[in-house]
Amino acid sequence: MRVIARKTLSDYWTTQPTTEQELKAWFKEAEHATWQTPADVKAKYGNASILKKGRVVFNICGNKYRLVVWINYSFQILYIRFVGTHEEYDNIDAQVI
Repeated sequence: MRVIARKTLSDYWTTQPTTEQELKAWFKEAEHATWQTPADVKAKYGNASILKKGRVVFNICGNKYRLVVWINYSFQILYIRFVGTHEEYDNIDAQVI
């Protein structure tokens, strides 16, 4: 997968250093992934939430943080749409962010 944009993650872990290692690990795994369907994502990340139209929500740091992405499976591109605390996530609409 081509992950756009890593800078979103690095900006976040600069302000929340406890997320750095998990976000780096997630990025490395996503970058090497070849997910073709939402089921492929679920097979790797059983606790990921699959939303409509290519959106996926990952739990980071034991569900203290959430990462929302949009995946274009046919082009193998993953767009980072949101990273934040669980509380911040509750205040957004993951389908439109």
